[in-house]
Formats: sequence, structure tokens, C-alpha cells
Amino acid sequence: MAETLGLNDLEKILDSKFNDINFLETALTHRSYLNENPDTKLPHNERLEFLGDAVLELVVTEHLYKTYNMPEGDLTNLRAAIVRGEMLSKIAHKWELDNFLRLSKGERRDVGKARQYILANAVEAVIGAIYLDQGYDAASKLVTRDVISQLPEVMQKGLHVDAKSHFQELSQDKYRETPVYKIVSEVGPDHAKEFLVGAYLGSQLWGEGKGTSKQEAEQAAARAALAKMEKTKKKK
Repeated sequence: MAETLGLNDLEKILDSKFNDINFLETALTHRSYLNENPDTKLPHNERLEFLGDAVLELVVTEHLYKTYNMPEGDLTNLRAAIVRGEMLSKIAHKWELDNFLRLSKGERRDVGKARQYILANAVEAVIGAIYLDQGYDAASKLVTRDVISQLPEVMQKGLHVDAKSHFQELSQDKYRETPVYKIVSEVGPDHAKEFLVGAYLGSQLWGEGKGTSKQEAEQAAARAALAKMEKTKKKK
């Protein structure tokens, strides 16, 4: 935890005043910290993460159900897009959680994908802590402010759409071809790789996309291919 910052600073960021600050401190305690500090009285945050995950899903699900008259499958895709790890790690950076997390020295040095995973889990733990300390309405207020507010971006960018499935359907219908995805390049160390993937129909490259996993890069490539297909259609 940064020495110049206290939990009251995080409370200001969250706009949430805790009745029992131990809930918040527990939410910020990673298992690795306890391994190096066995005399720590508070537990690690995994149980709060488990609870917060459920609270997050319920708040988001309730909002989607009340706001959008969509089939169940579309609602599920929207929810998955907004509560996925990548989105939660962005929120963690907004909350500046890196300045408050209690980590082992080894985990503190690792700033790659593993840290993003820890940050995403900490967001869920903080939501769980607020739920226990202040109740559902307080947790819902925070989730609405910082998670549900990302919905317009998710929908505008089509992040809730399974781009690979959509591209495959259109490709087979229009060109009688099944897309193939090939890794164009991968850079960085094993714990923080970035993949560049190409989406091909036959030998023709239709789109490229980057991601921190092959699956993420393939989805990005499929979205680029769909955008190209749309432009091709408009020119005709």
C-alpha cells in the first residue's frame, strides 16, 4: 500500500464511508501478502471476492432486465461483456487500487496479466465489502456509477457480440468460406504477451486484431473483418 495514501483516500474515490474499515482492508489483502506476513489478523480477500461477484452480477442483471427488452441470450452476452476481467481491471485503475492493494513483494513486482487479474478480483472484493458494511443499495450505487456506466461503450463497440460467430455466419452465407485465424506475431514476456491475429477467408486477410490472449485477439480480428465486410457492402 502506498505510504502516502490511507484507506480514507480510497473511501473518497469510492464515495463510500465504511462503518467497519476492516471490511475494506480485507478486500485489499491478497493471499500472497499473508504468506509474507503471517501475523496479519485480517483474512485475505477471496471470500469477499466470491460475494462481490454475486452482488455485481445481480445488480447488472437487474439493470439489464429492467432496461432492455432483449432475449435472454443477448442479455447474457451484455452482462458477460460488462463484468469480464478486462473491464473490471479498468475500473480498478480508475479506483487507483494498485496504490492500496496489500501484496507480497513478488506479486508487487509483477505488473503483467497476473496483476490485472488480481485487480479485477479486488474490484469484486470491494463490492462485497461495501455490501456487507452498508447493504445492497450502497453496493448497487457504486456498481451503477462505475460498472453499468460502461454499457454505452460496450454496446457502441459491439463488445457484447460474439464477433467470431457473427463473422463465420456471414462468411459462410456470402462467400461459402469458413474463417481461419492465424497468429501474425506475439511480443512480450510470457506473463504479459500481446498477440496480433489475422482473420482470413481463404488466403485473403480480412482483419487483424490485438489482445493479451489469443481468444481476445481473435475477437478483435473478427470485429475488424466485420467492419471491412460492412464497408464492402456499402460500396456496392
